[in-house]
Amino acid sequence: MAGRFEPGTSRTTVRGGRTRVPVGIPRQAGGGRTRRWTPPWPLDLGLALGPMRRGPADPTFRTTPDGSIWRATRTPAGPGTLRVAAGDGAVEAEAWGPGAPWLLDRLPELLGALDDPDVFEPRHRLLAHAQHRSPGLRLLRTGLVMESLIPSVLEQKVTADEAYRAWRLLVRRHGEPAPGPNDRLYVMPEPRGWALIPSWEWHRAGVDNKRASTILRAVRVAHRLEEAAAMEPEAAMARLELIPGIGPWTSAETIQRSNGAPDAVTVGDLHLPRIVGYALAGDRNADDEAMLRLLEPYAGQRHRAARLILLSGRTPPRRRPKMRKVDIGLL
Repeated sequence: MAGRFEPGTSRTTVRGGRTRVPVGIPRQAGGGRTRRWTPPWPLDLGLALGPMRRGPADPTFRTTPDGSIWRATRTPAGPGTLRVAAGDGAVEAEAWGPGAPWLLDRLPELLGALDDPDVFEPRHRLLAHAQHRSPGLRLLRTGLVMESLIPSVLEQKVTADEAYRAWRLLVRRHGEPAPGPNDRLYVMPEPRGWALIPSWEWHRAGVDNKRASTILRAVRVAHRLEEAAAMEPEAAMARLELIPGIGPWTSAETIQRSNGAPDAVTVGDLHLPRIVGYALAGDRNADDEAMLRLLEPYAGQRHRAARLILLSGRTPPRRRPKMRKVDIGLL
């Protein structure tokens, strides 16, 4: 009966970071390094790690029937694969590859140990209800900038499906198989690998020259951008926005994940202002200015407030067709 009252999954709730994790018995260790960690709060792995997933077929992120979440990434120590599963109040983690020690050392902060949701005070019934239904929500902190920046650039000015397809094709073709036993995972290319992707491959993946050029400018200074993960969110966003083609929308989407920034609200979004406006004030035509005004009571926690609104699933009825999909690879 409990499941009857759980919020359903929709595109909006998925964007809010809700990833369904199959309920199962975690598999036994498979030859990797292991760590067991007991969080002192209720933890929902699907909510904590959901924002890292870029579409249902993301080659760097998988959920498996045994209740595990798998993540493949490129750490400062090299490629690494992390498997995380929860049970009996504890988190069981296993990692493979040169980046395994780095990933296990940072497991608590990845799952929200540096986040403090208790400072958030909902002042609207919808937010209070969403917070009550999502007690395991914690803002993750990956400590890695490029793995969030590049897919965020791919998501500029296109539909989610187009961006997910581009990320999937580019990572599978130009990345490398992830270390460990999960042969469906890939690690994204290193900076030089992104720089060597020929123009026709970007075109084939549906990425226009503007987004491709932004990524190429970013990977040339990848080391300097990765330093932003240790900065305060405002300074981190400012550093990212020094790169032409990276604006407030992209920097916020990146820092939310790399730095766990609770106040990095996404501005310049096509849908978010209307969703926030409709949820908090019944205004389906709200713009960025109206959204920021409505979120002002949550200064310091505006990103958390926006996520809770997305997780509530309350969206304005659709009046116009979806954004038209344009596959430039066919042009």
